Amino acid sequence: MSKVILVLSDALRYDVAKDNMGFLGHLVEKKLASLYKITGELPSMSRPMYETIHTGLPSNEHGIVANSIVRLSTRPNIFQSVRSAGKVTAAAAYYWYSELYNRAPYDRVDDKETDDESLNIQHGRFYTEDEYPDVELFASAAHLVRKFSPDYLLLHPMGMDYFGETYGSDTKEYRNHAVHQDSKLAPFIMEWKERGYIIFVTGDHGINKDGAHGGTTPEQRTVPFFVIQPQGGGRGEVDESISHLQIAPTILKLLNVPIPETMKEKPLDFD
Repeated sequence: MSKVILVLSDALRYDVAKDNMGFLGHLVEKKLASLYKITGELPSMSRPMYETIHTGLPSNEHGIVANSIVRLSTRPNIFQSVRSAGKVTAAAAYYWYSELYNRAPYDRVDDKETDDESLNIQHGRFYTEDEYPDVELFASAAHLVRKFSPDYLLLHPMGMDYFGETYGSDTKEYRNHAVHQDSKLAPFIMEWKERGYIIFVTGDHGINKDGAHGGTTPEQRTVPFFVIQPQGGGRGEVDESISHLQIAPTILKLLNVPIPETMKEKPLDFD
């Protein structure tokens, strides 16, 4: 039975990932991974897309239509479904995830580190500052894997979003951070493959040269979707666009967890 890690790199654009993430590119080139393109749902903002990716629903249906909406998710989602099936969930992520799936509003002390089987995110390591170092977050995620062996782990670094919003997308700072993320993730990806995990690497939205996102342009919407399977089989670069709405049902299918009726998009097939 599969286990899944979703690496959701905030504001990771498709073209920047393809051009600058050399380890992931190597896996794709050797057909040890697959690379799809996603034209993201709207609005191309963080909190709405967190909920879209985890519920398989567009923002008008799940109701998180702006970053300013702070409340728990009210729709069936990955964390809830996996926990209800008796499996283990974990996340190393921005605190908005705690507010969506554990408790809202977030408490910096009580909610920063959680190990509670009654919560949707049973093992959580959360941060509040956008400039929190990705490398520290990766170590937290790796610790969760080694200690709890979760069936589903979300790893959500904010570095691409921070450098993109601070300097703009057409800058060395933004591009170089993609190189940094790739190189720091590489050894962990190899370890997780050996542990039998299927690993997805994607983005919630892109970003434009002004450091903005939320709109409808390709720069703000187009993100990668890398698929890395433990046995190493891949299709290379796939000339096929997929949807953010397919991620949740795909993960639940891989975990052999019932897919809620609200998740209407067809799961992806990697065979």
